[in-house]
Amino acid sequence: MSNKMVPFFLLCETPLHVGIGSDVGIVDMPIQRERHTGWPKIEASGLKGSIRESFEKNTKNANVLRDINVVFGYDDNGLSEDIKKYFEGAKDYSGSLGFTDGRILLFPVKSMKGIFAWVTCPAVLDRFFSDLNIAGIKIPKSKYSENTVGLNPSCLIEKPNKEPKVILEEFTMSVEKNEETGKIAEWLSKNILPKDNIYDYLKGKLEKDIIILSDDMFTEFVSFSTEVVTRTKIDNKTGTVTGTALFTEEYLPTETIMYSFAILSPIFSTRKGSFEGENQIEQIESFFRKGLSSVMQIGGNSNLGKGIVSTKIYQGAK
Repeated sequence: MSNKMVPFFLLCETPLHVGIGSDVGIVDMPIQRERHTGWPKIEASGLKGSIRESFEKNTKNANVLRDINVVFGYDDNGLSEDIKKYFEGAKDYSGSLGFTDGRILLFPVKSMKGIFAWVTCPAVLDRFFSDLNIAGIKIPKSKYSENTVGLNPSCLIEKPNKEPKVILEEFTMSVEKNEETGKIAEWLSKNILPKDNIYDYLKGKLEKDIIILSDDMFTEFVSFSTEVVTRTKIDNKTGTVTGTALFTEEYLPTETIMYSFAILSPIFSTRKGSFEGENQIEQIESFFRKGLSSVMQIGGNSNLGKGIVSTKIYQGAK
């Protein structure tokens, strides 16, 4: 019985802070980033914990809670005595549902026209489609990367206006018409957004407002165009700022789109819950698809309304 990888997507509904703690740099509390690229990410462990918490909050059914401990791994925090008794002698087994790091796919940048545009780059797209290929999902190879080599700064957009340039933040960039960008935008608009009428606006933007920048220019935006918020601590007695309590916190902006893969493995535990028989992988996949909340919270500052994301599990290429 082999493993299986199921891709899913995360759309930031509010700014998202998945941090690394304090830092000695310009930002006191920066977000997590890949060491070799500097691109934003969500560590797999934090993502798994948030998803598990969402599963547990959305049910009070004892059998479902038991199955959560089979799939995610045993954790006796808050469990009933019946479930604890069920796992006696089988508490040390690994879970059968794992996750990869959340990776950046599309990053929103302020635009002179259309409010904002989503930017990406050949390196991000190559890695995304390579990841899909590893998961057994075959996507036709596009030629976009060949058309962006050596263009810096530059971007590709399928249906540009009459103006030969686009203005993102303080950068004015030349535009080249490219049909491959339109094909990628069409595929993404059909596969990565939740199925709901409230996303019609974003779907329309995905179809026409994706810009493929050079790798260097994309790195520039995800490094310096995140949200940085200055916060402070108020003394409860005086109602004033507590000493030198000002600190800065970094967020991924609303409308950022990331992706991850759920990794499904056979049940390791001798307590298999509802997952009996030969088709455990299919049963676990069904459990994940049914249980993943369409809206969940990831990262810090949940009491400030931060980290609210919409989720979409990949259904198959359209």
